[in-house]
Amino acid sequence: MSIHMSYLKREHARLDAEIERASRERRPDEILIARLKTLKLAVKDQMAACRESSGDSRAA
Repeated sequence: MSIHMSYLKREHARLDAEIERASRERRPDEILIARLKTLKLAVKDQMAACRESSGDSRAA
């Protein structure tokens, strides 16, 4: 696994944890959560692009 892919997986997990934390707040910041979800989706897209370029077609 490439260093870049490792970074993307860690970033995806970090964003997921941050979304969970923000969602558990007494008054969740819906705008922040939406931004985090957008970033998480962008990271997932980058992971898919890396897989395609390396010839690995496994799902995320």
